[in-house]
Amino acid sequence: MTTTLHPTDPRLHFAHAVATAGATIAEVRPTQFDGPTPCAEFDVRTLIGHMLVVLRRVALLGEGGDPMALPSFVTGIADLGWHDAWMSDAHRVQAAWTDDTNLSRMMVLPWVQAPGSAMLAMYTSELSVHTWDLATATEQHPAWNVQALEVALQAALHALPGGDRRAAFAAMVADLPAQVAAGGPPFGNPVAAAPGAPLIDQLVAWYGRRP
Repeated sequence: MTTTLHPTDPRLHFAHAVATAGATIAEVRPTQFDGPTPCAEFDVRTLIGHMLVVLRRVALLGEGGDPMALPSFVTGIADLGWHDAWMSDAHRVQAAWTDDTNLSRMMVLPWVQAPGSAMLAMYTSELSVHTWDLATATEQHPAWNVQALEVALQAALHALPGGDRRAAFAAMVADLPAQVAAGGPPFGNPVAAAPGAPLIDQLVAWYGRRP
């Protein structure tokens, strides 16, 4: 069991991403929950609900459960309760990943099989992008953790293909669960980031956002 995390431990990078997301959620103003986000299908409230699902999926992976049994987003939480819900699920993730063997244990999602360390890196990437979505929608400027973003960017470059992602998604759709396939490709084609762009801009550009 681990009590102190090494600087290269993927759990530490994910924890930084969780902390940045939580701080961003905490600063959403009551008038902003119905506003649009860079995710066209989500308003601010629904985006936060989806971010909670990301956190719960990571918890389920650590617990040995099925992360895809969850819906796409959480509902039924009052606007003033989102941050408390976030902190509760963050503690659940921490407990689920205390066992060091989770880092080497092979874990399965519909589109990938990888050790826990790689899964955490991929979810560090996704969570960081959605935190940027939320920050952009609510006019915030988070204090990004550089090491977490470095891990997130490398994971994205490794896991997400370049080029036509819609075509790549269509080629694998027959092997995906119906609820995953029905949503279409989760991310757009990569766009070019400006030379020397900050890490967060490079990351979101690879996910198809325009920083």
